[in-house]
Amino acid sequence: MRSQSPWRDQVIGVDMQVPLLAGGYRPYVNLDNASSTPVLKPVLETVVRFLPWYASIHRGTGFKSKLSTWAYEEARARVLEFVGADPKEYVASFVRNTTEAVNKLAWRLGQGQSKALAVTTLMEHHSNDLPWRRHFRLLRLPLDSSGFPEFDRLEDLLSEHSGQVRLVAVTGASNVTGLVTPIHELARIAHRHGAHIFVDAAQLAPHKPIRVQGDGREDSHIDFLAFSAHKMYAPFGSGALVARRDLLREIEPFEIGGGTVLRVSTDSVIYADPPWSEEAGSPNVVGAIALAAAIHWFQTTGMSAVEAYEHELARATWEILRSIPEVDLYGPAEFDAGPDRLGVFSFNLRGWHHAKLAAVLAYEFGIGVRNGCFCAQPYVKALLGVNRSLEEKLMERSREGTTIPTPGAVRVSLGFYNSLDEVQYLGQALSRLATGEFEPRPYRLTAEGEYIPEDGDHDFAGSFRRLVADWGFPTGGMGGV
Repeated sequence: MRSQSPWRDQVIGVDMQVPLLAGGYRPYVNLDNASSTPVLKPVLETVVRFLPWYASIHRGTGFKSKLSTWAYEEARARVLEFVGADPKEYVASFVRNTTEAVNKLAWRLGQGQSKALAVTTLMEHHSNDLPWRRHFRLLRLPLDSSGFPEFDRLEDLLSEHSGQVRLVAVTGASNVTGLVTPIHELARIAHRHGAHIFVDAAQLAPHKPIRVQGDGREDSHIDFLAFSAHKMYAPFGSGALVARRDLLREIEPFEIGGGTVLRVSTDSVIYADPPWSEEAGSPNVVGAIALAAAIHWFQTTGMSAVEAYEHELARATWEILRSIPEVDLYGPAEFDAGPDRLGVFSFNLRGWHHAKLAAVLAYEFGIGVRNGCFCAQPYVKALLGVNRSLEEKLMERSREGTTIPTPGAVRVSLGFYNSLDEVQYLGQALSRLATGEFEPRPYRLTAEGEYIPEDGDHDFAGSFRRLVADWGFPTGGMGGV
């Protein structure tokens, strides 16, 4: 494959020079895209052009207000178009992020149900698990030996609890292993048994086409779906919840107040129809515009082209990681065997604590990864084989406020701007650490569970304070502690 991405120059900050602990600078290698992505240049350009025209929306009568309202509603239309939703059947409401969308939906669907049943899996992000726990009784599909949920059990599980399961909630793609869920097949099964389906598309949306109205087979449509702009190269605080219009009309909205009503008296209220009933208070108009600009980039570039490039890069990354004997890689043993997958890989390097490895990669190689359990503790602990006794010990220590080294992994996650050169550099760094060719500086474990250089140079010789001051931002607060 080519050594550089064809779209690298479309992204802001990809070649920023960062300091290394040993001295000097090198271009930053960002391999933490599953958490948040950098900004697309066209997105920022759109935002900058919009800002002089920004004004209050929906009820302002001036030119700027009407223009901002028109642009905001156009952004909503672009969201529906992006996920293949007919606006006659679906609505899109703007949210802060996927987590907020799930919490809103869980509250709505859980009302008046006396804790109805919902089915989910062990592969879920906490945000597609904890909100459902609060409002439903959960049934979880277990994992197979490769770390993929046993979806072939779903039919029997729904039959066993016939008529009692209201919802099947699944991720579109794992933020730990990159494994992609067969959402339309699951939708058909759920609908056959009278259940709805929700898809957490936070990891899926930037990488693969989405069609909520189905794949052409009967009952394969998705009832509810959410995703975040900050994972789509538009980190301006927005996201979207896409829902079937008829299902949202059934229940009172989660948040109420300004913008959600048609008429209010001292003793009664008539709520607006979705999506306006879902957006209490003044919305993040700039965030919505930024998300629409990112969607426009994906549509004009072609999601199939992005998907093809990322798949090649993901395969190359997997091969590099697998070639290092000391790397324990979690997920299926073969890249192209089993479920489809994204460029998200979690692993450990034998003899290294995951937090220390992540710190050394950052401080001494200029590589940004993520470590820990990635807001998916039940899934990561299952992949690591953490037994019940250790899990209970970890929970008890946390209740006591005692810090102990926590099981976890290092995660590498790719974006369309990453290059073969970058993942090869990662492979070289891991190989040098595994063989002892590279001897890192001494590190110590902090009370927060983070490894920092023993000499206390955790902010790269004052780089943080200097950079923030250069931005014109006040320093000396909590960030400088």
